[in-house]
Amino acid sequence: MNTPIPRPGAHLPGPPQMVDPDKIHAEVDELLAGLGALGAGEDDPHGHGQIPRQAHILERAHDVLVQALATVDKI
Repeated sequence: MNTPIPRPGAHLPGPPQMVDPDKIHAEVDELLAGLGALGAGEDDPHGHGQIPRQAHILERAHDVLVQALATVDKI
């Protein structure tokens, strides 16, 4: 009996998208490079305001990776 095997993400709407691993690496690397560029400012000599900025950058990098995984799941 030949029963079709469901493919991951085949049930999701929309056309399949391509994933470029080099583009994903470049986007995440660029975001993470911004973490090192953050420093304490004149108004914040101890760097306390730095944590929310770092969290925002990490959240953006996370979103890039999650979107890449979701796209791969649809392929």
